[in-house]
Amino acid sequence: MTFWTKVAGFILRNRYLVLICIAIATTFLALQMKHMRFSYTEANLLPQNHQANLDYNQFLEIFGEEGNLIILGVQDATVFTPKKFNAWNGLVKSFDSLKEVEFTISIADVKKLKADRKKRKFVFEPLFDKEPSTKKEVNEIKKQLFEKLPFYDNLLYNKNTQTLQTAIYIDKKIVNTPVRRDLIQNVLIPKIEAFEKENGLDIRVSGMPYIRTLNSQNIQDEIQLFVGGALLITAIIFFFFFRSFRATFITLLVVIIGVVWAFGFIGLLGYEITVLTALIPPLIIVIGVPNAVFLINKYQQEVKKHGMQAKALQRVISKIGNATLMTNITTASGFATFVFVKSQLLREFGILASINIISIFILALLIIPIIYSFMPLPKKKHLNHLEKKWIENVVDWMEQMVRKRRITIYITTVIVIILGIIGVYKIRVSGSLIEDMPKGMQFYKDIKFFEKEFGGIMPLEILIDTKKEKGVMKLSTLKRMDKINDAIETFPELSKPISIINLVKYSKQAYYKGNPKYYQLPTSQEQSYIFAYTKNSNSNAGMLKSFVDSTGRYARITTFMKDIGTDKMDVIQERLRAVIKKEFPEERYTVSLTGKALVFIKGTNYLIKNLVISLSLAVFLIALFMAWMFRSPQMILISLIPNMLPLLITAGLMGFFGIPIKPSTILVFSIAFGISVDDTIHFLAKYRQELIANKWKIKPSVYAALRETGVSMFYTSIVLFFGFLVFTVSSFGGTIALGGLVSVTLLLAMVSNLLLLPSLLLTFEKKIANQKVFKEPAMRILPPKEEKIEE
Repeated sequence: MTFWTKVAGFILRNRYLVLICIAIATTFLALQMKHMRFSYTEANLLPQNHQANLDYNQFLEIFGEEGNLIILGVQDATVFTPKKFNAWNGLVKSFDSLKEVEFTISIADVKKLKADRKKRKFVFEPLFDKEPSTKKEVNEIKKQLFEKLPFYDNLLYNKNTQTLQTAIYIDKKIVNTPVRRDLIQNVLIPKIEAFEKENGLDIRVSGMPYIRTLNSQNIQDEIQLFVGGALLITAIIFFFFFRSFRATFITLLVVIIGVVWAFGFIGLLGYEITVLTALIPPLIIVIGVPNAVFLINKYQQEVKKHGMQAKALQRVISKIGNATLMTNITTASGFATFVFVKSQLLREFGILASINIISIFILALLIIPIIYSFMPLPKKKHLNHLEKKWIENVVDWMEQMVRKRRITIYITTVIVIILGIIGVYKIRVSGSLIEDMPKGMQFYKDIKFFEKEFGGIMPLEILIDTKKEKGVMKLSTLKRMDKINDAIETFPELSKPISIINLVKYSKQAYYKGNPKYYQLPTSQEQSYIFAYTKNSNSNAGMLKSFVDSTGRYARITTFMKDIGTDKMDVIQERLRAVIKKEFPEERYTVSLTGKALVFIKGTNYLIKNLVISLSLAVFLIALFMAWMFRSPQMILISLIPNMLPLLITAGLMGFFGIPIKPSTILVFSIAFGISVDDTIHFLAKYRQELIANKWKIKPSVYAALRETGVSMFYTSIVLFFGFLVFTVSSFGGTIALGGLVSVTLLLAMVSNLLLLPSLLLTFEKKIANQKVFKEPAMRILPPKEEKIEE
């Protein structure tokens, strides 16, 4: 008796015990689902000790969370009428009174800086004391703001398009918590919608807290859509192939329990639901169904052959068990390679995916034979699909191609490889934080609006360490900082910078009676008396702390980026670093570029290097499996070629269709490789059995393996194709690309495994027709003597 015969006996003898154990495990994991929580931060793709993370954390320690700004914008000439102008200011005031809001900056908050000659200090005066009641008063305020106060240009208004902007700074402590979500969904959005209705104005809203809230809400909504869609599509296709409600019901039961387990493991391990971990439940459905296809198909073939239920069930477990275990291990190892990546996000995805893939295999292997053991034998109509004419024709066509047109297959393969390589050279890399966001959603259109009007919404920070207290306020340091400001302003992709420079320039303007032409840095002569005024003033201390730390050692320059990819960002960084290197000697200053968007871009580049490592590792692991199964170098090569080919085609398609390499599309290769190898293993496992039965004659063994596994491989590939296609209904660009690319890759992998793999086996038959290769026990799924026992 072999290992798998014993397993089959154990499962079928102890079926009640097995079902009770599954029920207990499912109940336990269902209870863990209450610990699931959604992620309230951006995905950090870099390891904690990466320099970009260290720089960013240092910045956060000095100035606190930088992603706490929500911006409102309005572009409408009627806003400069008294009623709407006062309503706009009233809306912002209503936010200012909330405990979750630190402060707001709007036209109503604008203060004019004035020089008090008697007390030799600067004082703030409001732009207007009372609400304007006539159009003339509003126009006077507008004229003052647009023409006399360059400090607020690009901060509160765009002079050219007359767009107004308001900044709401939320409490830094709530930025990465559920309180932020509640504030935005239950307070901010309803207030703005009511205001729009009442005043007939179109308010644009953006800023990282707002975008992240709407984005994570989108992820939550899509999980339900994906799980429902994957269940529905796989059930329909499954029923179309098997024409059996019973088989469809059993399969759905297995995958639904698998989904409960998947959510349970997320809660049990304490992981957050991110864009990636949200893909795991539907992924489990898509990967779980092929297990059921192979097991049920085998059961029905056996019943058709001899009509004995016990023998059929025992053979299902003993014959398909080993091959299915191998396929699931290879799929799981494709995902498990992410565990070796230093990125926490990918590591969590890899751990969850590999645990759940093995779980769904165990569930299918236990539940399907046990449930069938309680049911009567399938009726003849349930077995008719095994003799369907169209599927026979498909298998016949494949066999004819392999028999007579191998040269055609090889020529096509070579052409495809050449085209794939050309496409690979066209691939670009994208490290954009918002590229994957739903293009049709209003919040995406608002991002584009603020990019056009104010230069972007993603903060890029420059942190300057002068290495001594009060070093920032030295005129020499300020002049150096101004050079960086000038460099930033040359980039159309960056907004006007905000820093202590703006405040110092404003101080000089105030000193010269508010004349806008003096909005510039003081000269060394002016410095002493203008700075004397500054020292005596308490009024700008509040503004000062946003730009300079309490010791006066550190300063920040903030600019906002448009949605640019890694290539443009690299150019900008290089040019900025060149200015920094020239203006800030390293022995006196330490200057670092940081900010959420920059960390994300660096994370993408880091991820691509790791993709190559994890994919190489997956190929190596699977080559090891093949070596263990076949003990032959030629067989390793023959089994890997049909699986590497679809990956090359996919990479080529990405190049031709302009789909960039980014965190979401990076996964395509490991997922597709892990799953496509399954077909190879099923084919070779059957081929191994046929070799034993056919006394080591390769040709009849190849054709017999093709005929038997062809149907199951065709079914599973179609299920997988449409299953992954479910992801294309997503509103996230990355998920759409992931679904489409994996679907195409798996379809190509099926063609490759059913045409190229048998062709290679037949072409190299002389080299691999070595009995020793196959007499090793590793691939011994069912030894010949057991056939005799069962017969």
